[in-house]
Amino acid sequence: MVSTNDLKNGMVLNLDGQLWSVLWFQHHKPGKGGAVVRTKLRNVASGAVVEKTFRADEKVDQAVVDKREMSYLYHDGTHFVFMDSQTYDQLSVEEDEIGDNKSWITEGQVATLSLYEGRPVAVELPASVELKIEHTDPGVKGDRVSGAMKPATLSTGVTVQVPLFIESGETVRVDTRTGEYITRVS
Repeated sequence: MVSTNDLKNGMVLNLDGQLWSVLWFQHHKPGKGGAVVRTKLRNVASGAVVEKTFRADEKVDQAVVDKREMSYLYHDGTHFVFMDSQTYDQLSVEEDEIGDNKSWITEGQVATLSLYEGRPVAVELPASVELKIEHTDPGVKGDRVSGAMKPATLSTGVTVQVPLFIESGETVRVDTRTGEYITRVS
């Protein structure tokens, strides 16, 4: 049990049998009534974000989450297999637990897995990844300054919008949180 006065960003709470990560918190003392703690929480399983207010010094359950850096090995059709780089233990993660991250993950990539009671509850990828463009339409000469975008299919199969000057076979950096093109990698 931890007091709401001791909350910190990134702390994981067990509320009503669900795990919630603290994204933001603020202590608030209104002119009338007792002090409260306003929070913004993300559901670890679904990714949903909610705002919740607690009474000051209210006790809540803190979940002990073990975070490990693991390398992605392969996808066997229904599970993604990761390997702990220190112990060489392999861990299978279901597709549902990976969520949208499966669009950005490539073999050998390092991800942070959050484990609760030995089972994976979240997979965090780096903020950006570098992926090769498998197919995109060729750019039209003279149409490169306009800032217009075109669709490009990446090596993982996902399609993103890239500038007109990007060609097939080039490598680009993509933001894993938004799915947006960042820059071309030379």
